[in-house]
Amino acid sequence: MSVIVFVHPFYRKVSLFFAEDYLCCNKFRMPLITLTTEWREDDFFNGILRGKLASACPGAVIVNNAGGIPPLNIMHGAFVIRNTFSHYPEGSIHLVFVSSEGPAEHPHLLVKAHNHWFVGANNGMFNLILNSEPDLIISLRNDAGADEITLFAVTAAAIANGQPPESLGESISSVSEKVPLRATIDRNVIIGSVIFIDSYGNAITNITREIFARVFEGRDYRILIKSNNYFTEKISRFYREEPVGEIVTRFNSLDLLELSINGANLCQLFSVDTGDAVRVEARNQGRETNGLF
Repeated sequence: MSVIVFVHPFYRKVSLFFAEDYLCCNKFRMPLITLTTEWREDDFFNGILRGKLASACPGAVIVNNAGGIPPLNIMHGAFVIRNTFSHYPEGSIHLVFVSSEGPAEHPHLLVKAHNHWFVGANNGMFNLILNSEPDLIISLRNDAGADEITLFAVTAAAIANGQPPESLGESISSVSEKVPLRATIDRNVIIGSVIFIDSYGNAITNITREIFARVFEGRDYRILIKSNNYFTEKISRFYREEPVGEIVTRFNSLDLLELSINGANLCQLFSVDTGDAVRVEARNQGRETNGLF
C-alpha cells in the first residue's frame, strides 16, 4: 500500500495518509466539480445536489462557480461559464443547471472540450460556451427517468471515477446551436449590444477591444447608449479617472467594452437591459445627441 507524506512547512510535523484513503475517485488526484445554477443560495436544491455528489464521489472538491443565474437565461449562463471554466484545472467537471430540462431528443449531454468536461441540457448553451467543436459529445442515457440533479451527479461521479464516457450514453455528432450576439461593423460605425450586467450594474457589451481598435484607432469617436440618449467620447482605464456620477467607458479584463457610472448603477439609472443597443460612431458624422458630457 502506497503512502503519501506531508511535511507541514511551519511546524515540520509529518502526517501520513494512505493513498487509497486520501485520493478519492481518481487514483491520481481529487476531482474538481463546479456548479453553475439558477438557484438562490438558500434553495434546497443546493443541498440535494451537494449531498448526492458527496455520496457518489466522497472527497470530491465541489466549487460553486455561480449561483442565481436568471432563470432560463441561457445567454447569461453561457457568458459566465465561457469566461470562467478555463481558470479551473484541466479535467474539471462542470455541471450546468440553467434551463436544464432539455429538449425531447438528446435532452442532456456530457461534452468534452479543451480538456474539460461539461454536463448540462442540450439547449444551445454548449455552442455559446465553447465557440468551437467539442472533442466528444455523449447523449446521456436515462432509462430510469432520473431527475436532472441525480443524472448530473451520477454522470460527474462516473467521469471522476474514470468510467469510459461512452458507457454513459450514445455518442452524437453535434449539439443544439444558438447564434451568439455579435457586433456589426461598418467603416464608421460599430453597433453592438449589452450581453451581460454585472453585480454593480455595469453593462458589458459584445464590442471587443480588437474590433474597436480596427475601426476607430487614431480617430475621434462617440459611444452612444440606450437609443442614443447618453454618450461619451472617452475610453478610460480605471473607474477613478472620472468624477463620481459620470459615465465611465472602459475595456474590462475580458477585453470587452463596459459601460458604467462611477459610484452608481448605470443600468438602473438609465434602464439599460441585456439586448439594448450600444453604438460607436465617428464624431464627424454630426449627430445631435442629448448627453451627459
